[in-house]
Amino acid sequence: MYHVPIMRDRITQLLQVERGGLYLDATLGGGGHSQAILDAGGRVVAIDRDDDAIEYCKAHVTGDITYIKGQYENAATLLEGVGVTKISGAVMDCGVSSHQLDAPDRGFSYMHDGALDMRMDRRQKFSAYDVINGYSEEQLTDIIRRYGEESFARRIAGAIVKRRAQQPIERTVELAELIRASVPYRKNGHPAKKTFQAVRIEVNGELKGLYDAICGIFGLIGRGGRFAVLSFHSLEDRIVKAAFKEFATDCICPKRIPVCVCNHRATGKTVCKEKPSEQEQTLNPRSASATLRVTEKL
Repeated sequence: MYHVPIMRDRITQLLQVERGGLYLDATLGGGGHSQAILDAGGRVVAIDRDDDAIEYCKAHVTGDITYIKGQYENAATLLEGVGVTKISGAVMDCGVSSHQLDAPDRGFSYMHDGALDMRMDRRQKFSAYDVINGYSEEQLTDIIRRYGEESFARRIAGAIVKRRAQQPIERTVELAELIRASVPYRKNGHPAKKTFQAVRIEVNGELKGLYDAICGIFGLIGRGGRFAVLSFHSLEDRIVKAAFKEFATDCICPKRIPVCVCNHRATGKTVCKEKPSEQEQTLNPRSASATLRVTEKL
């Protein structure tokens, strides 16, 4: 499979798919969630910035589905471009697809040797190579600490700068081994995991537009419609949690103000926060870090 969809059936159930309803899959990937919605009688408009994902789904997904090349932070504009101003619900999977991780030429994985790339949209010029070989030691320390939550960020950044002074770092395995040699032994997980996550987030700007994307997509959903979001690390989940909390809150004035002046009213209610089942985590270990949050439009 191009990608193993996480919590596929559970998300479809929670979306309460209506026959003939129009649903947004904001992160198409391998089309697993889209196909589940289609099988339940819904229609789908799907967005992805990766040409590989769109081409794969055109050949494998069956049903009433419209594909849009683009990024989810532009969802409202992209949907308007195909005549859609209101949807019945939406799903967003913030993770990297299995295909991107497993294809060495995409350069996402510390487990496979490939050119340092990590671009979700390969028309984009800026890549992991530019981050690793172009950022200053302070910049590298900052993104590795901030996006990777890596306690050895400064040590790793220093090792990168020292190595690239001799010659550019061009391969994923080269970077992974450099990191392994720079930090103490870790019992759980590869020592390069957090740094690769940080560089990937920086290359694709994954967190910069996430909050606005969630708010924009929620604004398109009709009354009673639901929005399911899968996040895969604490940075993403905090953003999703904050957005959903605002949807479900009336006054959002600072606590120091004794009288409400914002006139904000709740537009949503929290449905659930869930993790994949133990069975799913056993069958698909990559699902273990996933957190699902669902909100409903009032």
